Formats: sequence, C-alpha cells, structure tokens
Amino acid sequence: MILTITLNPAVDISYKLDYFSLDSVNRVEDVSKTAGGKGLNVARVLHQLGEDVAVSGFLGGSLGGFIRTQLSAIGIQDFFVPIDGETRNCIAIIHEGKQTEILESGPVVSASEAELFVEKFTEYAPKVKIVAISGSLPKGLPSDFYLRLLEISNKYDILVLLDSNGALLTSIVASEHKPYLIKPNEEELADLLGQKSVDKTQIIEALGSSLFADVPWVVVTLGADGAIVKHNKTLYRARTPKIDAVNPVGSGDSVVAGFAAGIARGLADEELIKFGLSMGVLNALEEKTGHINVEKIEWAVGQMLVYRIER
Repeated sequence: MILTITLNPAVDISYKLDYFSLDSVNRVEDVSKTAGGKGLNVARVLHQLGEDVAVSGFLGGSLGGFIRTQLSAIGIQDFFVPIDGETRNCIAIIHEGKQTEILESGPVVSASEAELFVEKFTEYAPKVKIVAISGSLPKGLPSDFYLRLLEISNKYDILVLLDSNGALLTSIVASEHKPYLIKPNEEELADLLGQKSVDKTQIIEALGSSLFADVPWVVVTLGADGAIVKHNKTLYRARTPKIDAVNPVGSGDSVVAGFAAGIARGLADEELIKFGLSMGVLNALEEKTGHINVEKIEWAVGQMLVYRIER
C-alpha cells in the first residue's frame, strides 16, 4: 500500500468570473468544490494509476465530512484522524486572466489529537510500503512532527517521499532520519541552500555535495524545463516535452505520485525518472488538478529525454 499524508487539507473552492469587482456584489455561476491538499492530489493520481492507495491527515467538522464523502466516492481508502477543529476552505477567484486566492490557515491540532495520529500511523505502518508526505504542518503541531513520522517509517523500512519546503525541509535534510526522496523545485532548493536563486550549474554542484549524500533520490523540478535528478551518486538531466499547459497546478504533486508508483513497480533509474516526470506533464494537460489521462502515459514517457550528467 502507498499512503499519502496531508496534515492540513482543505475544501478547494473555485469561482470563475468574467469580472471581479471590489467593494461590490459578485454573483458566480461557475463554481467547483473539491477535496484539496497536496497529498490528496498525489492520491488521486495514484488511484488513476491503479495503485493501492490510502490517505491520512486531520479532518474536522462538516468540511471534513465533505472531503471524506469525496474520497469514498472515488474509492480511495480513508485513514484520516478526526479532530474537534473545522477543516479549512481555500478559495480561488479566477477573473480576467488572473487568480486571486483567499486561504484559511486551518484548525489548531491539539496535543492529544497529534498523539492519536502517531498511534494510528504506527498501527497501520506494517501494511505500508511507501509514504508520501506533502505540504506544511497545521497549527498546534511541533516542528519535529514529520521527523517522528520519518523515525517510525524507517523502523518499519517504509520508503518516505517528502514534498515540503522552508525550515521543515532544512531540518529534515539535516536530521538522522532521512527520507528516501525529496522533490524541491528551484526556489525551494535555493531556500534550502540559503540563496536567493540557483542556476543549473549550482543545482548540480549542490546535489553532489555532502548535504544530500544520505538522501537516495533528490528530484529538483524545473517547471517546463524538466528536472535535474540525483540517485545516490549518479546525476541525471531530464527534459520534458513542450506542451500547451491547460492547468499546471498540482503537477509537482503528480510527479510525486509518479515516482511513488514507479518505485512500487521497481522501475530502473531512467525509466523511473521518465515515468515520474510524465505524470506532471499529463496533469498540466488536464483542467482538473491532480488528474491525468492514463491513455497518454505511453506518449508522455516516450517524449522524455533523460541522460547522465558527467562530472
């Protein structure tokens, strides 16, 4: 089983308007409401790929119930832990070629609720082969919460794929409990290195440094320009096909799903990189976030160019 973790999920609400007027009434007919969160995007793509997948995190209130109902409707296993607080809304107003976002911070998770999550995670850990942890921590959780999950995962030989950023990612990379894979983008890698930006030469130098020596896979995504990938001591350059993106939101989550599925299937290095990155391309071609057309997988993989970087 592959388990995805989204500790601070949301109901994503999208309002599409021709015009958005401040300090006025805006009436909208084009509305969508979906179960949102990076790990839920990962889970949806894994489900479409036919993988045995479950989701976990914290859910509360009527909005938490809405997310549970959506997950049940598409057949994804629900391992979420109930909390007293109300799951948040995240609103996107799409207007005049722009997107205005209103993001709630979410509920405060109590110490007892956090401990319940750790207990539940430990209980089903023996059933799990791969864990994909995505996103930030909700309020109330200690900064070392991901490290506790990593420690438990390592105890049970579970491979952890981590997609986070900032101080969380920095502390985890520096800790003794290493994830199996991390997926920073250029901006997140620069932040991790304490720089404002990085070019491709600097990325290659960083991936060859001792900082990432004990992280088997590091996938640095470069948007439309592909990725630079490290597996153990080998570096790869990956170039993705040029496409007319419909909705690139969630493509990073889809890449995590692709790598999780590819690892579960035992794909070799270059095959795995092509397969993983293809999911990001396929997500960008769909209007819905965290969705792919499985009939286009063979095409996308065939369009990928992956080669070793000689140092």
